Amino acid sequence: MTRIFSGVKPTGHLTLGNYLGAIRQWADVDQHRADALFCVVDLHALTVDHDPGRVQRLSRQAATLLLASGLDPERCTVFVQSHVDEHARLSYLLECVATDGEMRRMIQYKEKSAVERARGGSVRLSLLTYPVLMAADILAYGADDVPVGDDQTQHVELTRDLAVRFNQRYGHAFAVPRATRPEVAARVMDLQEPTSKMGKSHESGAGIVYLLDEPDVVRKKIMRAVTDSGDEVVYDREARPGVSNLLEILAACEGGNPNGLSGVYESYGALKKDTADAVVELLRPVRERHKELVADSAYVEEVLRAGAERARGMAKPTVDAAYRAIGLLPPAPAVPEPVPVNVAR
Repeated sequence: MTRIFSGVKPTGHLTLGNYLGAIRQWADVDQHRADALFCVVDLHALTVDHDPGRVQRLSRQAATLLLASGLDPERCTVFVQSHVDEHARLSYLLECVATDGEMRRMIQYKEKSAVERARGGSVRLSLLTYPVLMAADILAYGADDVPVGDDQTQHVELTRDLAVRFNQRYGHAFAVPRATRPEVAARVMDLQEPTSKMGKSHESGAGIVYLLDEPDVVRKKIMRAVTDSGDEVVYDREARPGVSNLLEILAACEGGNPNGLSGVYESYGALKKDTADAVVELLRPVRERHKELVADSAYVEEVLRAGAERARGMAKPTVDAAYRAIGLLPPAPAVPEPVPVNVAR
C-alpha cells in the first residue's frame, strides 16, 4: 500500500490556504487511499525567534484542527513531530550527507534569512538546515508520496537527492519519495497581496482567512479583497492576480475549475459575495467540530499519544538500519535482570 507523509508547521493559525491546498485533500482522499501519516512539525517552528508558550498552543490547535477537518485516527496516523525521537536522530545523519551549497540554494532559506537580517536579527543555523530535518521527516517512514504546495517542491527534490546519495554510499536504506499536488488551489494567495502566498504569520492578517475566523470576519475579508484594474471577471494569473485568486478559491470550494468561471460574473462584487458564501459554508463544519474537540481535550491527547506510538514503531527500524549502514556502532542489548527463584524448604 502506498505510504504518504505530510505536516503543518505551528508558526501561526491555520488558514484557508492550508485547508484548500493540503488538509482537505488529506481528509477527503489521501487517508483513504494510502497508509497516511500527518504530523504537526513543531521542531520546524524553532528555526526563528518564537514564544515557547505560543508554539505549544498553536501545536495543540493545529492537531485539533486536523481532526476537525476530517482526519480519522482509525484510518491515518496523526501525531506531533517532537514526540517521536527518530526525526531528530535521522536529521543528523542526513546532515552528514547533505552539502552546505545545497542548503544555501534553498529558496525559502534565502527569503527568510533576508527578512531576518533586514529586521536586524541573527539567522539561526536551524533555518539553514531545516530542509534536512524535513527530509528526515519523510524518509524515516519510507513515504512514497508527499502532498505539498508548490513552495515546498524544492524540499522534496532535496529529500530525493539525499535518499539516493545515502543509498549509493552506504547501501539501500530509504525509499525515494515523490511530491504530489492537488489540481486546484495548490497555492491560495493573500487577499490583499494576491501575488504573495496566504501565509500563517503575516503581520496584519487582513488578507488571510483563518480556519477559526467567525463568518462575519470571513465575509469582511473577502469583500475587501484586492482586485484588478478593469471590470472583466476572467481567469488570468499573470494579468489579473486578484480576480484569479478569488476564482480559484471559489472553484476549489465548489469542486470546479477556475477557467470554467471565467466570464460567468458581470461584477467583482457578485464574485466576492459568492466566494464569501462558499468559504463560510466550507469552513462551518470544521469550526463546529473544532469546538467539540476543544471541549474533549482528553480525546485529542489520546489520539496524539497513540499516533506518536504508532509513528515511532514505523520509523525506528528504518532509522536504526540507517545508523548501522552509515557506520555507527549499535548499542549492546540490555541484559535481563535475573528472575528470583523460590527454593522450597
